Amino acid sequence: MSSRLRPLDGTEFAALTADVVVPVEQSLVWDAYDRAMPGRRPWKRFAFEVDGRPAAVIALSEYRGRGFRYLWAKHGPVWMCEPTAELERALRTVLVAGVRAVDPGIAFVRLHARHGADDLHELLQSVTYDRTVVVHLDSRSDDDLLAGMKKRGRRDLRKGQREHPVEVREETGLTADDFAELYAVLQETAERDGFGIHPASVYTTMLDALGPGAARVFVGRHDGAIESWVIVTVHDAAATAYYAASSAAGRASDAATQLYWEIIRTLRDEGVRTFDFMGIGSDRAPSLESLTTMKTKFTPEVTAVDGAWDVAVRPLRYAALTRALALKRAGVRAVREAVPTARGALGAARRALGAARRPDAATTAAADENAGEQA
Repeated sequence: MSSRLRPLDGTEFAALTADVVVPVEQSLVWDAYDRAMPGRRPWKRFAFEVDGRPAAVIALSEYRGRGFRYLWAKHGPVWMCEPTAELERALRTVLVAGVRAVDPGIAFVRLHARHGADDLHELLQSVTYDRTVVVHLDSRSDDDLLAGMKKRGRRDLRKGQREHPVEVREETGLTADDFAELYAVLQETAERDGFGIHPASVYTTMLDALGPGAARVFVGRHDGAIESWVIVTVHDAAATAYYAASSAAGRASDAATQLYWEIIRTLRDEGVRTFDFMGIGSDRAPSLESLTTMKTKFTPEVTAVDGAWDVAVRPLRYAALTRALALKRAGVRAVREAVPTARGALGAARRALGAARRPDAATTAAADENAGEQA
């Protein structure tokens, strides 16, 4: 088997993938977002050819970390045939060799793979997922969609519509000032559920760069107050719930179930074929387990997807980065563990200082007795 990477320009990439569903992150549309984000840029696109025939395409973006650079093929490569372990390894081999020759400063490449291998490393940073929930929308009536839901999903949807109806509107094209209201709900969600979020500019830049055709915003309100919202990407008739948030009131009322139901119906009517909830819990992504119950309401079927992995281009450099990050995380844990102890010690010291400033019990009792006698 002979294999090679062939560089592609935008026109060649579009022609080669005309009959292939391309994830939005691998599409030409995504380039505008990469250009708009500080520390990122589109890098190169390739066709991976085996025995002279294209087996996959891959689009890589360059990311700058603190003191290092890496490439990320989000949801790539896009395969045009069954990606066997041998084919995946061959692609990584020629890709690493090519990157090392073109840009020696790249530390590693992040890409997706179906088969485990000794050159694949858990992500240096970020969280990946290898299971998701996909609802198929082709030619499905409301009754069909309802029948495909779990019993609990149908029950929660009907209960919400009856007892706490949510008005769902598409608010695509909102300004940065308008997004501030949504961002406040995201901050509330993150604080409640204990996860990190980006600055608001990351979300508004994404919406502006991808445009209203590829990045859409749906908001669920009750009595005018935002209870739930979702940013949905749409490309090649495939939709993905990219970012989402719910207020405390929205969580209590399960507003998200009504919101997703209306989004799915809207996109189906527009000809979108699939709706991907984008990740649920698994052994590789235990932090996403809390999302599983909500997302599987709409179908009990779980879809396996290729998770992301790091592939070292400069092994010694990558090993150093891994050690540095491990030390940093250990330091953060030590500080977090020390904070309660330090707070306890500080509280004890304050109590001791207060006691030193107050008369002791015997003095207080004697003073009370003297006061009584004087009375």
